Amino acid sequence: MIKISLLVWIMLGTALAGTAVIAVLAVPSLASEAMKNIPLAVLLGFVAAMPLSYLVARKIGASPLR
Repeated sequence: MIKISLLVWIMLGTALAGTAVIAVLAVPSLASEAMKNIPLAVLLGFVAAMPLSYLVARKIGASPLR
């Protein structure tokens, strides 16, 4: 299950990090300090994806093969 979790984390982390960067750039007060906020948004996206990828991997691993 750890292999599935890592693969899901790579994809989900990228998606969440990209969404967070777009959110930083869309909010003018955050975009004014983009050099500081973008790396934080990327880090937050990848960290938030860790538990989510574990949950998704558990769901994938628990599905019965037909």
